[in-house]
Amino acid sequence: MIPKTKRSIISLAIILLAFSNLHGQILEPVKWEFSQESISDGELHLVINVTIDDNWYLYGQNIPDGGPIPTYFHIDASDNFELIGEIEEMVQPEIKFDPFFDMELPLFSNEASFRQKIRVLTDDRFVITGFVEYMSCDDERCLPPQEKEFEYIVNARSAAAEEDGIVTDPGREDTGIIQSETNGRGKSADRFSGDISGSATDSRSLWIFFFIAFAGGLAGLLTPCVFPMIPMTVSFFMQKQSGRINAIINALVFGISIVAIYTSLGLLVSLTSVGAGFANQITTHWLPNLIFFLLFITFAASFFGLFEIVLPGSLATKADQKADKGGYVGSFFMALTLVIVSLSCVGPIVGALLVEAATGAGTKPVVGMFGFSLAFAIPFTLLAIFPSWIDKLPKSGGWLNSVKVVLGFIVLAFSLKFLLTIDQVYQFGILTRDIYLAIWIVLFTFLGMYLLGKIRFAHDSEIPHIGVPRLFLSIATFTFVVYMIPGMFGAPLKSISFLLPAQHTHSFDIRAMIRDAELQGSGQSELCEEPKYADFLNLPHGLQGYFDLEQGIACAREQNKPLFIDFVGHACANCKEMEARVWSDPRVLKRLREDYIVVALYVDDRTRLPEDEWVTSEFDGRVKNTIGSKNLDYQITTFNTNTQPFYVLLDANGNLLNHPRGYNLDIDAYIEFLDTGLDNFNRQ
Repeated sequence: MIPKTKRSIISLAIILLAFSNLHGQILEPVKWEFSQESISDGELHLVINVTIDDNWYLYGQNIPDGGPIPTYFHIDASDNFELIGEIEEMVQPEIKFDPFFDMELPLFSNEASFRQKIRVLTDDRFVITGFVEYMSCDDERCLPPQEKEFEYIVNARSAAAEEDGIVTDPGREDTGIIQSETNGRGKSADRFSGDISGSATDSRSLWIFFFIAFAGGLAGLLTPCVFPMIPMTVSFFMQKQSGRINAIINALVFGISIVAIYTSLGLLVSLTSVGAGFANQITTHWLPNLIFFLLFITFAASFFGLFEIVLPGSLATKADQKADKGGYVGSFFMALTLVIVSLSCVGPIVGALLVEAATGAGTKPVVGMFGFSLAFAIPFTLLAIFPSWIDKLPKSGGWLNSVKVVLGFIVLAFSLKFLLTIDQVYQFGILTRDIYLAIWIVLFTFLGMYLLGKIRFAHDSEIPHIGVPRLFLSIATFTFVVYMIPGMFGAPLKSISFLLPAQHTHSFDIRAMIRDAELQGSGQSELCEEPKYADFLNLPHGLQGYFDLEQGIACAREQNKPLFIDFVGHACANCKEMEARVWSDPRVLKRLREDYIVVALYVDDRTRLPEDEWVTSEFDGRVKNTIGSKNLDYQITTFNTNTQPFYVLLDANGNLLNHPRGYNLDIDAYIEFLDTGLDNFNRQ
């Protein structure tokens, strides 16, 4: 019979495990690193350092009966060494009361360290294998007990271990836990559960996305559906209040309600991203992309004055009737009315943010909608608190329609993104880089002419003269057009590369012609065999490589070179930006061409594989029968992440040569990443 407390913990762990699978990232609050310290000739310490995420803790080794699973190490016996004594805790655990188990327990927070004394019985390199069993919790939840296998290579002849990144002796050792397992591909693969270089960049990208969403909210305020509602909303609060304090509280409830409604939409997108591959499936499938393209075209036509998009009046009417009741409930329904009415104008902004957020899964949709709604709510809330400010706002008029038309041009330009995703993922090859640029050049030329008053739409007022703001906007627009024109002849356009089709789709690329002529006499090493899928998959900048992992490994063995694995996607904007701004550097290209076997693993390609190449995922138990789904499953099960771009350096046996790296535009750091991996490979 399981005690009641333990049953509660087990139930909680099962619920949490099910919930964690709703997100693209696998929850790993505890990370392990192994190294060695020489004591004397013939003896050393195996050192195990543990990094624990903020607000999480790891249980110690000595747990009383009835408590959680203790941290337990098992080291397999070997003729190459013998253990001396027990594993010691080098960091003293804190003794705290644990409400989950209703007892005082030893806990490690932030970090922990253990060591095992070992007597070496050989002069050669040998491997220490085993597993660690542990359990981790935070203040609200516990993860199920986990068992991690590890494999650590010891160079018995090294006097002292090196601790420079992932290498801890002159041979090659991984400081992350390495799990050897069969992954359905007929070979052993190493599982990495250490930190990824560029995790800080991920947090920075969330901040960037927040500010983009915030700017979108500010832009939404200037649309004809929203701006006229500002005085209406202010008058509502002026008429309904019984006192100054009550007016302020109701205005705050109104603003918070706007944020809550939009953020709930983001939360819904986040929670419905079921499974690690869901975001990839929904953002690359032809049907949702076609639907969004048609919606954006419809919005653009409406903004140009072809027709008016009107949401069902019953929604706004019912919300407005509730708002008339006043009080906090009335403030909430006034906010709901504003959201419903505004959607006919801000729909493209909200839709674009949610689509972009879905590619990041996790918290990105919530961050995006919070940023958008915050910018949307602040002006309404402040004007409701300080109604006298309303007199300082510009009056509604023809300028609002101009804002709507400008937004129409922008929406029309960005609608092509959805067609581009379909074209790239399904390999149609219709929307090439030069065609895409030609359309953008025409659209933004028309926008500049509109801003100068050379083009008028049905609802536009006559412009007797051009104001300074329109002049500056037209200058910026035509500058952008001039910037894009060299792209028609192969210029990389690095600053907007993430928005455009890949460079290799350009039908007339002078730079590529010159580069290919130079490469013919450069002595670049040839590939071992014709790459599979090379008829429809490509590498940038004239690089040669493979698109199948097994082919890459075989060539790496034949040429005795390390592997450079690039987890990439047709629809991955950050991948294109890395290729345009980092890979294009001559120093990076030289290393990729000469020092590595490059393998590009597309995670969103929908080409169906022969049945004998299908795999059954260890992550979700589903059969992976396309190039993209198989590669994405390999990335998730081996490296515990589904983000792109993701760069991994391996030897031909699947051993990590450096910590994997994500999106980061620091070229010097990228070169160091490649050089360190090559040095570690040469020291094996």
